[in-house]
Amino acid sequence: MSRRILNRAVLAVTVALCAAFSAHGQATGTYTPYSIYGVGDLAQPGTAWNKTMGGVGVGVRNNRYLNLLNPAAVTARDSLAFMTDFSLYGDNKMFKQGNITSASNTFNINDLAMSFPLWHGTAMMVGIQPFSDTGFGYSFNYTDPDLIGRTGNITYSANGNGSIYKGFVAAGARIGKRLSVGAQWNYYFGKIEKTYYTTFNDASYNSIRNGSVVRLTGSNFKFGVQYEQPLGTALVLGIGATYTTAANLGGTAENSRFSAGTAASDTLYFKSDRLGADSKVQLAGEIGVGLSLKDNGRWMFAADYTRSDWTACGLDGNRAFTASKSFSSTVAEAYRVGFELIPNRNDIRYYLNHVAYRVGAYHKKEYYLLDGNRVTSTGITLGVTLPIVNNYNGLTLGVDFGQRGAVSDKMVRERYINFSIGFNLFDIWFRKVQYQ
Repeated sequence: MSRRILNRAVLAVTVALCAAFSAHGQATGTYTPYSIYGVGDLAQPGTAWNKTMGGVGVGVRNNRYLNLLNPAAVTARDSLAFMTDFSLYGDNKMFKQGNITSASNTFNINDLAMSFPLWHGTAMMVGIQPFSDTGFGYSFNYTDPDLIGRTGNITYSANGNGSIYKGFVAAGARIGKRLSVGAQWNYYFGKIEKTYYTTFNDASYNSIRNGSVVRLTGSNFKFGVQYEQPLGTALVLGIGATYTTAANLGGTAENSRFSAGTAASDTLYFKSDRLGADSKVQLAGEIGVGLSLKDNGRWMFAADYTRSDWTACGLDGNRAFTASKSFSSTVAEAYRVGFELIPNRNDIRYYLNHVAYRVGAYHKKEYYLLDGNRVTSTGITLGVTLPIVNNYNGLTLGVDFGQRGAVSDKMVRERYINFSIGFNLFDIWFRKVQYQ
């Protein structure tokens, strides 16, 4: 290996480690009342490129971008190329419940992934990305006149923060010219804290603090397959499927209840359960299917469907994961479509003809019910990739307009405008140098 290649490898690993530690140190990757339940708000899948296409990717093969949604897609590449993807996202939400409105803004790392060839039609990919985020805070005053008359004013408040991250290692292989298979090992780790306060203004009453701290780890596998079928001279039909196993969680879940006041302070309750031993909790498995139709080098249409069953994951009734009896687990589903257009990749005069323009849409059913009612999310995505240096390196800019929940049925209507910025880097690392 030449010194030039070695220096690049060291730089790439350094960037990866810095990004990983930065992501781990970021406490709040989202802010939404819907993250109060379970493992929090599940992150939108994929890179900035996937997000600008509505989140599709199960049936998509593209040798210019890393596709994190199907491990079989890692073989869609130049056989000599080293590829890197790094992206950030900004989460901007506006909430409404009855006549109450509020807003929040957060910013976090979305993903870091690197891919490189192994041997004759095989390739590998490693990376890290958020799996879920927890971030909420609210308060209210009790209004029951009989209660206030006996005890004085009472305030209830709650807050939570934390994240679960997913590190992964994937490998894929081509079988013949059209079929690719892949497998991926995922490792989950993170910490979630939730605290609830009941505060009495009258000093003769002790205030109460309930809380939970979850430190968890877990792992599972994801398997993928993709097949491409030429249709005539230009069109190519692609189909794909993925299966992700459930992840049994380990770690600890601490639940506590404290009483504090001017007279005395006391621990009313404290229990630490070992996840996987005292308490069986899982992350749900998932199945996904997708298809794509593309005119190589000019346009592509893709559609995905995913489904995961959370009903048997042990979240309901577990104090550390169920902050409110109003929530319960259910089956999550997502429908996604995306379209990409590149006017003329070979145009040598006009830069805008090299730009990739994308639009997408999605409809998701969340993995929980609120008072027995479905919580759904619907959104539209827009984005572009601006070529840098050559058509393989690019800067991806995306925006996601959407809504979750509704004002009715005691829900909070959440409207959001989320931004993503991605950097996809492509370099030939394994080419023999002809001249020194």
